[in-house]
Amino acid sequence: MPTLMIQGCTSDAGKSTLTAALCRLLVRRGVKVAPFKPQNMALNSAVTEDGGEIGRAQAVQAVACGLAAHTDMNPVLLKPSSDCRAQVIIQGKSIGNLDAVDYHDYKATAKRAVFESWGRLAAQYDWVIVEGAGSPAEVNLRQGDIANMGFAEEADCPVWLVADIDRGGVFAHFVGTLACLSESEQARIKGFIINRFRGDISLLQPGCDWLEAKTGKPVLAVVPYLHGLEIAAEDALPKTIANADGEFRIVIATLPHISNHTDFDPLRRLPNVRCEFANPNSPLPECDLLIIPGSKNTLGDLAHLRAQGGDVQIARHLRYGGKVIGVCGGLQILGETIADPQGVESGAISANGLGHIPIATVLEAEKQLLNVAGQLLAEQVPIKGYEIHVGRSTWCAANEPEWPRFAALDDGRYDGWVSPDGQIIATYLHGLFDEPAALHSLLAWAGYQLAPSAVPDAQVLLEREIDRLADALDAALDWSRVAQAGLELAD
Repeated sequence: MPTLMIQGCTSDAGKSTLTAALCRLLVRRGVKVAPFKPQNMALNSAVTEDGGEIGRAQAVQAVACGLAAHTDMNPVLLKPSSDCRAQVIIQGKSIGNLDAVDYHDYKATAKRAVFESWGRLAAQYDWVIVEGAGSPAEVNLRQGDIANMGFAEEADCPVWLVADIDRGGVFAHFVGTLACLSESEQARIKGFIINRFRGDISLLQPGCDWLEAKTGKPVLAVVPYLHGLEIAAEDALPKTIANADGEFRIVIATLPHISNHTDFDPLRRLPNVRCEFANPNSPLPECDLLIIPGSKNTLGDLAHLRAQGGDVQIARHLRYGGKVIGVCGGLQILGETIADPQGVESGAISANGLGHIPIATVLEAEKQLLNVAGQLLAEQVPIKGYEIHVGRSTWCAANEPEWPRFAALDDGRYDGWVSPDGQIIATYLHGLFDEPAALHSLLAWAGYQLAPSAVPDAQVLLEREIDRLADALDAALDWSRVAQAGLELAD
């Protein structure tokens, strides 16, 4: 089966983005290609066309292939709810929460799902480009591995190994990773990609020559550092404050188990807007708009927020006229009560919320997974998004008519609420800011006036950035060595 795997010497070496770039390059050459990641651990996810859930990186790679996202593209997704426990999603559906030891025992079952999904993709497409997870050098995870070399060995596919030179020690990364592999695994690696290089490549060439002589394997590409690359991160939070001197200030509360923080990428692209993820161990900064994001452990994150004084700070923010948006878990946190009687997310059974919205939430095992479209009721502007949540929130006050609904959905349902004083929006919709008209409307509500032409279109920007990355990879790849490295393309 025509399959190529991209593995990395470390996490965040660039596997996700380079896989997307390679997929786009193959599409340009008329190749029918699909992305695949056997096992992913991430809290940024997407809803697929077949009603399941996969890692957001694979959804981006599907865009690079010109495909709708499908659960076969990421058959095993692990969503951590603590340091030792995660929700396990198999072919798009949750099978419950497992700790690390229990999941290790479950791997044989997960492996069957992995190879079923890979087999279906391989039967439909000319090529399957596979992304590994973490690093193949994690020898403690070798037994039962389905994420890296364990998959590659059984699938009998070639591997390209990626390292991030911006971290330093790139040659040690390559040689050290090889040293941790078995002989058959070493032979499976057909070439190296050096990612995020800055400077004159002629100064790097002696190192590349040494690496090739040392390992007998070619350097297939030296990909330049692309400043300002705006492709959704698989999991890591942005490390910088966007537009630090911006006049309008947006703060996202950084919950310990924050999920789908890519919701807020469009806000970081706005002109003259300072957008930052708050330090989770410091008081919330003063701002114009405060966002309480989604969470994979809502009760745990609510407790953390309280412990840091966040409840008092949010109340003060509202008292002084600030605006607040609660998204998904943020909606639940802003409510009256949250109950988890089945232990869906944590060991806690229930807690009082912050009490800013008269709703009660009960967490249930069955997850709501929907792609949705509709209109913001305030201005009748179109909105698109997706729902990924286990909570059901019900009104617990007699004055519901005083709280306008936030959005009317095309499937006949309503979503969310807007407080009578206009200071709070609470919604279950992720992807809230992706539609330019909706983003413009929400910014105006928050107090920031921006010309419609200055509002970014998330989908247009994503296509542009995938093409930008593909162009860089195309120019960097030594195409004369690609076929020998396992990627054989028809003339």
